[in-house]
Amino acid sequence: MQINDFPLERVPESSRVSFFSVAIVHMGMLTALDQFMLGAVLGDSMTLSAALTAILVGSLLFGLITFGFGYIGMKEGLSGSLLARWCGFGRTGSALIGVVVAISLLGWFGIQNAIFAKSLSTAFSSVLSFQTAATISGLFLTTLVAFGFKALRFTARIAVPVFVALIAWISWQTLATDHVHALAVVTPGKEMLSVNAGITLVVGGAILASLMTPDLTRYSRKGSHVFGVTLATIILGEFIINGLAIFIARKLNTGDVMSIITLASGTAGLFAVIFSTLRVNDLNLYSSALGIINAVESLSGIKLKYRHVTLLLGVLGTTLSVLGILDHFVDFLNLLGVIVPPALGVMLTEYFWLKKYSLPLRLDRHDGRLPEETIFTGWPAIIATLLGGYVGLNVLWGVSTINSFIVACVGYVVLETLAEKVIFRRPKKA
Repeated sequence: MQINDFPLERVPESSRVSFFSVAIVHMGMLTALDQFMLGAVLGDSMTLSAALTAILVGSLLFGLITFGFGYIGMKEGLSGSLLARWCGFGRTGSALIGVVVAISLLGWFGIQNAIFAKSLSTAFSSVLSFQTAATISGLFLTTLVAFGFKALRFTARIAVPVFVALIAWISWQTLATDHVHALAVVTPGKEMLSVNAGITLVVGGAILASLMTPDLTRYSRKGSHVFGVTLATIILGEFIINGLAIFIARKLNTGDVMSIITLASGTAGLFAVIFSTLRVNDLNLYSSALGIINAVESLSGIKLKYRHVTLLLGVLGTTLSVLGILDHFVDFLNLLGVIVPPALGVMLTEYFWLKKYSLPLRLDRHDGRLPEETIFTGWPAIIATLLGGYVGLNVLWGVSTINSFIVACVGYVVLETLAEKVIFRRPKKA
């Protein structure tokens, strides 16, 4: 399956592919070490029932948003960034969303590189410090992505099976046998998470996959395929990967993924982690660079060179690793869980309810064309998104990610209604 075609146009029916072709790529988004890390955090800082409740509710919210946005991508044959132009945000707003996604992926690059470096420094503790390992691994991967991206296709093809095999082995060693024993040390004063906080973490860990889903489902042939893709990803990424991590973390009495992997699989497991993080991080850096390039071109018409942008972002991501972004993993997921859902909520509300800007998109669908014009800046959409994010970050009542989503949806409807009244009442020039 090729996902780089038709960047600025609809995917024609003749280029649509099978359910499995889309599903295997989409499932790879949540078949990664960060999902295992999230499960370990939940298992170590929540009761079992609370952790499983957070997974269930968070997955339900993630599933609804992902299916809705993925369905739009399938119907219109467009990527998420293009859909934003006709789903309320306009040309400027869609560029801003691209920047947010690019920065978020850069944060993921820093976290994944820190995991990579921690594995290296653990395996070669007498030679490499964490900071040195983070610098070497980050710059090495940046060079590969900038100058030899094709060389990473080999890792992409086999990294998922390697990672799944590693999780299966750790689960067997930990849960089905007595070969691995719990750590005796208990962290005093460990901070426990509420169910509401856990739900936000679950959504934050997967929400970028929702935003990127149309990039894949635009190749899907029908809505049932989109539903199947969403369900398969939730089952594998949330229920299996996260669920196993919860049980393992509780049995071993730690949320430290490196300790879990070392206890259950030794040095071989560390090298498997190093290898599996390559698959995720090359795409993080690649997509982040493309997001910045597209945003700059959309706003200013300036075409930045891919290689230069990649090198700059790689250095920034490596710096984040060295500065300790891994220590703020929970804070990072919390932030994603409240700033991304509002944007998705606005787009879903526009497409399925208001249909003000998306109507031309629907009308031109059968001709395979895109509307010739769109608004330059969708201020109601931008303001509603910011308002939803503010409420999610500052209102302590309820579930932050749900609060931000609902406020953005309602706010968008209200602001668009007010904008219509202001324009309608505006006196005409003589």
